[in-house]
Amino acid sequence: MSIAVKSIFSEDKDSRTIRIVLLNDHEGKALVLLPANMLLNLVSIWKHSGRHLQPVRARDAIKFFSQAALKVKAGQEKLFQLPVFMDESLADCERFNIVESYTGLAFDAQKAWFKDHLSQCVLGMTPQMIDKPQSGGSDEQVITRAVERFTTLRIQQRLEDTLGLPPLPPSMKRLVELRSDPSAGIDDLVPVVRGDASLAAQVMSWAASPYYAAPGEIHSVEDAVIRVLGFDLVVNLALGVAMGKTLNVPDDTPRDGVPYWQQAVYTAAAAELVCKKMPAEIRPKPGLVYLAGLLQNFGYLVLAYLFPPHFSLLSRYIEANPHMALELIEMHVVNVTREQIGSWLLENWGLPEVVIETVRYHNDLSYDGQASDEAKLIYCVNRALRRHGLADGPVEVIADTILTELKLTQADLDDAVATIAESRGELDSLVHTIMHAHS
Repeated sequence: MSIAVKSIFSEDKDSRTIRIVLLNDHEGKALVLLPANMLLNLVSIWKHSGRHLQPVRARDAIKFFSQAALKVKAGQEKLFQLPVFMDESLADCERFNIVESYTGLAFDAQKAWFKDHLSQCVLGMTPQMIDKPQSGGSDEQVITRAVERFTTLRIQQRLEDTLGLPPLPPSMKRLVELRSDPSAGIDDLVPVVRGDASLAAQVMSWAASPYYAAPGEIHSVEDAVIRVLGFDLVVNLALGVAMGKTLNVPDDTPRDGVPYWQQAVYTAAAAELVCKKMPAEIRPKPGLVYLAGLLQNFGYLVLAYLFPPHFSLLSRYIEANPHMALELIEMHVVNVTREQIGSWLLENWGLPEVVIETVRYHNDLSYDGQASDEAKLIYCVNRALRRHGLADGPVEVIADTILTELKLTQADLDDAVATIAESRGELDSLVHTIMHAHS
């Protein structure tokens, strides 16, 4: 499970709230102080200190800052015997309102505690400073600039050809066609599944999963599709797996995060449950919502594929800034977000427009296009899962206006997440099947 961290970077008071971060290297521990509305720029502290200080993993930070001694002033003062690096914007401050992201530990501190071993430099970047370098243009132009900046590639032809991304196998192309064809049905789907031995084995395994609790034994692909899973679920699961199967899950992900496929399956299952609670007159198609949930993080795999030298750095930045929106961290490190690059590739692979738009804009509440309800639904589900450590990213309040627009309640979200939490064992068996398909 992920470590739930409250989003604090967007609050007005953040310039007055000071975040404390614990870093370490072979020389020992060090503390960083910077305004809570800022991203900690690791490269800045490496250049300034001459040390390769890294953020401690979330569980270690929780253990360290949960010490009983840090609840009293004497212990807090002793904490600042460690070397302290402070953003220069705080140079004139003598007293600080300190907060620690993982534990919520908050206390007042004085510069007098550490002024004799204090080092100051530019350490932080505000969201506005991060957003500025990503100049305008289409997503493809943004992706092209990022690829040219961070790789040796010089884009002179179609972007998807230049990057050498693997194509979908023929059976998956047929699945894309079926997903986009409103008249397609089970009679069209079963031959495609039967013609792909790996896909057929997965479908049989999914149908036998405890999560679907099918009565009796599953004897054939037809039985699995018709009696247990249905057209939508088979197409969507198969497509989701096919997309992910083209790219490996990276090794050096943020520590203590939710594994990629677990998060994908939890989000898809929860999104489908919540979708079915919406009134029929505005309810999106549950199958497309499920697929969008399964693929909402797909760009994460593409980032790892395109920028392997920088992906480890991205993981460390996410660990050092758990309170910040993931898209801001990605924009700072690689100048493009998972939403931009994931939706671009899904478009080139021919996925339904509603799915592409949902993946692209599910973190953008200002989006009001054709997939607005689907995007807001995934946004709400993702934030609800984050509160329970079932998805990565900072914990954010879901505005009542969004729920009202979708004709949902907080109880609807809570019920769905509770079902996912209760069904984790069964869902994880499905995750195992998907991961086994990749081996």
